[in-house]
Amino acid sequence: MTSSQAEAAVREAAMRWLDGRPKQEVDYAWVRQFEYHGVNIPLMDLQRGIRKPASMTAALAIRTTFTPPNQLPPYNDTIGDDGLQRYKYRGDDPQHPENVALRRAYEQRLPLIWFVGVAPGSYEPIYPVWIVGDDPSRLEFALALDEGQRFVSPGAAMDSDSRRYVERLTKQRLHQRVFRSKVLLAYDGRCAICKIRHVELLDAAHIIADGKPHGDAVVPNGLCLCKIHHAAFDNSILGIRPDRTLHVRQDILEEIDGWMLKGGIQGVHNTELAVVPSARAARPSKERLEERYAEFLAAG
Repeated sequence: MTSSQAEAAVREAAMRWLDGRPKQEVDYAWVRQFEYHGVNIPLMDLQRGIRKPASMTAALAIRTTFTPPNQLPPYNDTIGDDGLQRYKYRGDDPQHPENVALRRAYEQRLPLIWFVGVAPGSYEPIYPVWIVGDDPSRLEFALALDEGQRFVSPGAAMDSDSRRYVERLTKQRLHQRVFRSKVLLAYDGRCAICKIRHVELLDAAHIIADGKPHGDAVVPNGLCLCKIHHAAFDNSILGIRPDRTLHVRQDILEEIDGWMLKGGIQGVHNTELAVVPSARAARPSKERLEERYAEFLAAG
């Protein structure tokens, strides 16, 4: 077995181990427990953003620290014209050992794990991630977050439809996943309207839609909603006033149907959101609620 094959085997084992994590987010204490053939190989380095175990020749993982709820994360503005995500070098020296370790992962086509901070000391693991381009002039690597993106040539000309498709994959694999984790953590894993706790039934809803002005993937532009209330919110069946009280559309209030409509939708009219984040900076933005509520009234 070549050294590249051996390192690929460690990565495969690490990713399968992460598949079995007890919850979506992980911390350093948990990821440092990974073992391969009886040898402990911590998957994260708290002192460095790039993790290369001493026994390996190429980087195993990268890390991005937590960004406060009302601030844009550092990766948010680093999608290239090709739709691929960028990851900045360590410092400004292309030959820094950590940059060399990432370059080796690129040259050997080895997958990486990306730990993205979603709360202080808590990370969402994104994997597998591949380096598909190296640009010393801009001090950055191009990343593929999806198997299909591995066939995109960084910086190559492409039509607008292809570019939008690649960018959509980037946002689905990174931005939206991290946004969901941050919003669910801020709301303690409960629907803001009905307080249901089952994570498989919860979504991170945008107040202002992604792609619009003020539609950033930040927690104050998010609401933790169950799938029923998310769909009702997105389809202007119910709106949320700037004071966080709920407004159910008049024709829905007059409709006669089963217990779900009566209790789950009609029954919340003129009530307040049942759950809001304890941290003031994570609470829904009043300005965004006002903008979205105006859209709701116009649609009704």
